[in-house]
Amino acid sequence: MASETTGHIVKSFEVELKHLSALLTEMGGLVESEVALACEAVLSRDAAAATAAVETDPKVDSLERDVEQFVIRLLALRQPFAQDLRQVVMSLKITGDLERIGDYAANVAKRSIVLNQYSLPFSLTGLAHMSRLVQENLKTVIDAVGESDADKAVEVWRSDESVDEIYNALFRELITYMMEDPRNITPCTHLLFIAKNLERIGDHATNVAETVYYAVKGEPLSGTRPKGDTSAYAVVRPRGE
Repeated sequence: MASETTGHIVKSFEVELKHLSALLTEMGGLVESEVALACEAVLSRDAAAATAAVETDPKVDSLERDVEQFVIRLLALRQPFAQDLRQVVMSLKITGDLERIGDYAANVAKRSIVLNQYSLPFSLTGLAHMSRLVQENLKTVIDAVGESDADKAVEVWRSDESVDEIYNALFRELITYMMEDPRNITPCTHLLFIAKNLERIGDHATNVAETVYYAVKGEPLSGTRPKGDTSAYAVVRPRGE
């Protein structure tokens, strides 16, 4: 009788862990869609995509609350340990990062609406490249969450430096445009914030990668996180100076 009861408890806990994983997957999918819509809004000057991205954000926030409540219940009733405990705690940390990614995506979408009022005398090729890389990393890390894949987590962790390098180049380019023509100041300022939001999305994807790795391996990623954002130290001069 005791073994049957224990087996039932274990089975119930496994079902609950699967439900938790499903909530994370749903939230990850929503965030991935929100970021894609926000990038489309900027690069294609698509107001409908911007509106859809902004409208997705409350759904992301709601899922974060659902996960938080579910995790608190699991911790109180099941008292998990070892890898199960890491998985449960991991879920809380990951939803926090996903929620912030959603916030940054919503900000990108809102700024794109303002940006549509301006004619841009320069290409958005660099921003398009950055948005593609950020979206690729986000998709990979969400897959890593669903599959508990430490290798994919490491792949994202190593890719963040490339995002930072593109951001640095965009920072210098946009500041130069602003210096050359005061009419560029407002649109370039919005583009700077958009680029920074994408860079922060990359940072939070890397946070998720580190959390996944720890949950799977039971130890943190070794070494210093690769970082390349040097915009705080940038000195930009007009062309030809």
